[in-house]
Order: sequence, then structure tokens, then C-alpha cells
Amino acid sequence: MSYSKIDLQNLRNFYQNQLLNDTVPFWFPRSIDTDFGGYLLMRDQDGSLIDDDKAVWIQGRAAWLLATLYNTVEPKQEWLEGSKTGIDFLNNHCFDTDGQMFFHVTRDGQPIRKRRYFFSETFAVIAMSAYAKASGDETIAEKARFLFGKCIEYSTNPDLLEPKFTATRPSKGIGTPMILINTAQQLRDNIGDPRCDEWISKWIAEIETYFVKDDIKCVMEQVAPDGSIIDHIDGRTLNPGHAIEGAWFILHEAKYRNNDPHLIELGCKMLDYMWERGWDKEHGGILYFRDVYDKPVQEYWQDMKFWWPQNEVIIATLLAYTMTGNEKYATWHKMVHDYGYSKFHDAANGEWFGYLHKDGTIAQTAKGNMFKGPFHLPRQEWYCLQILNEYLKENKNVVGSELD
Repeated sequence: MSYSKIDLQNLRNFYQNQLLNDTVPFWFPRSIDTDFGGYLLMRDQDGSLIDDDKAVWIQGRAAWLLATLYNTVEPKQEWLEGSKTGIDFLNNHCFDTDGQMFFHVTRDGQPIRKRRYFFSETFAVIAMSAYAKASGDETIAEKARFLFGKCIEYSTNPDLLEPKFTATRPSKGIGTPMILINTAQQLRDNIGDPRCDEWISKWIAEIETYFVKDDIKCVMEQVAPDGSIIDHIDGRTLNPGHAIEGAWFILHEAKYRNNDPHLIELGCKMLDYMWERGWDKEHGGILYFRDVYDKPVQEYWQDMKFWWPQNEVIIATLLAYTMTGNEKYATWHKMVHDYGYSKFHDAANGEWFGYLHKDGTIAQTAKGNMFKGPFHLPRQEWYCLQILNEYLKENKNVVGSELD
């Protein structure tokens, strides 16, 4: 199948409506903590609070979303002020005395848990860069650039952070170069940083060299230091939605670099490999984990459908279609879009449920917890809106094609 111009206009209007009239209103303004700052995001189906602790990742992600809406959709003062409360909470409560960030704090900012990696810092970078662009606050801009430098340090000097495993079976994961690519892209797009282009190229090369396996048509989640497959349960476990998220980061970079043909090929290849491994041909939707050799997966939630992989695949397939014109990506986009909005979306209360069983039935009703909040779904709707606005503008005078 292909998308007509009317189809794409309808999709654009759909994503805009969902973002601004369904998803964002579920979270804001009620999630803004007017007593302690930051956001109260652990919410049930109807928006009622199920816990008042604060996940630092999600504090940064929510602040990023509000500032990004201000920068790209409409300069609403409520979005700017809402972003500021998250930025202030991060700065006032989420850094330990050693400069590292916490992972989990109480409502009033008392630390509960610190993890062994620096993803809290990456989300602080994107939040602060977006807020700095919106507000013009140079102090926050410099903090974003400083934290980006710390992320580079942590990624290139593993001894700076407490190791999770012993040295018996060394490995490295795709998550670090992936998240750093997107962190650098956001920093560059919002406030600029001369380090971004060079480091993005390095991280893409790392993914292509070590994690993309053309011989078995796969993108590994973790590998040995030399890129070989670790033939144990953890080493064989794939996360198709995560790899496809990495694919669209690379496609985004290809677009930034004047449709770089090599990066388009790489991003599409990653999408192709992991769609084949991740799409549930029986029930639809993207499965959470698979084994590279089709052996049993250890985690009991391996065949569940989580919200965020569907969001990432919706972005990747739409971006691939608009960049290549390949009709299979339109077909895949329609499949995952229809699955996501028919199975996950809560028409009565707004937003998406987070967790479905393999057959698409709801596993539990939470809309927000330590890992789910206003990020993957609104980012998907926001970014698809940007893709379609740009594509329709560029192709408004095209005749004699599927856009007529």
C-alpha cells in the first residue's frame, strides 16, 4: 500500500489532535506538583495518583516535553512555566554530592535510589537544552552542555561508575550509544554544541560495527567487547522495539545530513531486521523480547506488548516511508499505528495503557509509574506531526504521484 496526500493530511491531523487534546491534557496541568515542584506522574487509568514518589528519568522527560511543545507547537506560558518546575526540581533535588544524579526520589526530593548508569543525566540534558531554548536562560544552557560532557566522560571511562557485573564475562550494550545519539541531537537542535556531530558519528559507527549483524539479519542488544555474540541467555536476548528506536535516531541523523544515503540504508536495514523478529504475526503488535536463535527467553514478560515499542515503531516506519517512498513502510506503519491506537488507547480517559498481554488484552491499568510517563507516546505524536508537516510542505506541489 501507499499513502495518498489525503491519507497523510489525515494522519497529521490525527496526531496533532491526539497530542494536544488527548495525551497532553491527561498529564497537565494536574501532574504539576505545586507544593514541592516537579511532577506527580504515577497515575492510574482515570488519572488518580497511585504513588507520589518521583522517577528522575520521567521528571526530565516531562520537562523536555513541555519545553519542546513551547518551542515547536505554541509558546504557551503554562508550558514554559511547567517545564521550569521540572528543571528546578532536577537542579535542587536530583544531584548527589558526587555530581551524579539519582534515579528515584521522594515527593519532596529525598533520595531513594541511584543506579549504575547515567541515563538520568541524558534526560536532564535534553530537558535543560529545550528549556534553555524556550527561556533564553544561559545558565541552564551551560548546565546542559556540562552534563553532556559528563555523559561523554561516563561513556568513555567505565571505571567512573560502579560496575554492575564482574569482569568474568565482559559485554557492552547498544543502549549507551543509542541514547547518546539522541541526547546529542536534542542538544544540537536546541542550543548547539560543537561536539555533537563528531560524537554522533562515533556512536553510529559503534552501533553499525558491533551490534548490526548482517549475516543473521539482526540488531543485538548486547555483545562482547569485540562484537561477538555472547551465547548465554542474557547475551542472546533481543529487544526489537529498542533496536527500532535506534533505527529512527539514525534516520533522523540521515535527514539532518541532507539525506545521507549510507545512514538511510543503515537505519532502514535495522528497521527491516527487527520488524521481522519483533512483529507478532498472530496477534499483532511488537513483542518485548526475542532470542537471537529463537530459544526460550528468560524474562516472563517476553511476549507481552509494552506501550513504548509500539510508539518507536510508529515513528520509524513513518520516517522510513517519507524518506524512501518504499510502500512496505507505509504498510507496516498502518499495521502498528492501527494496533497501537486500537489496543492501547483509552478513549474514555485519554492516554495509553502501558502493558498488554500477548493477545492484546490489558494486563494492568497504570498510565504512569517509575518507567512510564509523558514521554514515548507524546514524543511519538509530536515527532510524527513534525515529520508530516515537513513532508507535506515539501511535496505540496508534487503532481502525478501518490500525493495527488
